[in-house]
Amino acid sequence: MVEVFRTSVQSVEEETLLLDKLQKEFSYYKINFDLEGCDNILRIESIDNIIDPNPTIKLVRYYGFDIEVLEDVVVKDKTVVES
Repeated sequence: MVEVFRTSVQSVEEETLLLDKLQKEFSYYKINFDLEGCDNILRIESIDNIIDPNPTIKLVRYYGFDIEVLEDVVVKDKTVVES
């Protein structure tokens, strides 16, 4: 399972701080940031566990950053379907 979040994280320093905190709290997840695009993506992957986004959101907001789940959008025959 993968959960993707849009964040307000902008710098490598902010990324490093949050990665450290997130990995200590959620050691069973694979966690990374992609700050190249406009959404400053936080991606969390789990092989065994369903991902509850709420603890992640709470932790990131505790450190003063904005975060929201990036909703899945599936394109079928040129029709956008949100899942």
